[in-house]
Parts: sequence; C-alpha cells; structure tokens
Amino acid sequence: MRFGTLVNITKEDVLEALQDVKDPEIPTISVVDLGIIRNVEVGERIIKITMTPTFSGCPALKIMENMVKEKITELTALDVEVTTNFDTQWNTNMITEKGLEGLKKHGLAPPLRHEGLVQIDMITHAECPLCGSTNTVIKSPFGPTLCRSLHYCNDCLNAFEQFKPVE
Repeated sequence: MRFGTLVNITKEDVLEALQDVKDPEIPTISVVDLGIIRNVEVGERIIKITMTPTFSGCPALKIMENMVKEKITELTALDVEVTTNFDTQWNTNMITEKGLEGLKKHGLAPPLRHEGLVQIDMITHAECPLCGSTNTVIKSPFGPTLCRSLHYCNDCLNAFEQFKPVE
C-alpha cells in the first residue's frame, strides 16, 4: 500500500498499515492488536496517532512510538505525530482476538478476559499454549518482564509464560 498527499487517507488505512508494526518483544502481535493504538486522526496535512502504553514504565515505549511514526511516514508525505497518552489506562481486555492468537503463536498463554477485576485464579491457572492443558501450576508470578508470569504444564511437561491479565 502506498499513500500520497493527494490521496484521501482514512483512519482505517492507517490502522491497516500499523498491522505491520509489531511489539518489539512479541513479534507475533501488532501494536493495533495489542490495543495500544488509542486514536488516529487524519487531517489535511497531518496524521495524529495516540498510544497508551501497556505499562507506564515500559522500556519499549519510545521504540514503538518511533516504529509507528516511521511506518506511517514511509507511506505518506503528510506529517505524522505520535504521542503517548497516560490518561487512559491500558488493560488486557484491549487485546483483540487476533492479538490473543498472536500471543499463543509466540508461546505465551494469553490473559483471560475479565470484568474489571483480576482474580488470583486468572493467574494461577493458565492454559498451556503448547498443548492446551489446564493442568498447570504457577512457578513464579514474576517472569522475564513485568507483564509475564512463569508456569509449568503437568501434561506436556514444558515450562511456559503467561501474559498476565491487567485490569
């Protein structure tokens, strides 16, 4: 897809292009499906994109902002402004169904959907992304990143990580 300044660019065009921008740590999920693209405004001379980080201290935040800006800039001569907004708190319910599948493809147990309250059972009983078993145990609520926990599957005998649910 190639945009130009004389072509009418829509919000949907921008979101489609951003499907190519993947989470730097989880390359099987786009920033759109991760749910961190909160708003896209397409003006006559500028495209404004607003992001919400998964965690306020996410070390990949600036990298993702730059990746989003670079992707849209390479497609259009319009100015592109990418800002991060901390007013809206991200939660794991913002991950799309396609995003949940992307987490599984990466070998991560996806977070369970919640009703605004994360219960401890949602973390302690993760479904193994390798065999689908729920005969699993949590080994540590702390994984290699803040958003992951460590688990073990008693059926396929593999260790795995869960993308922890966040409310």
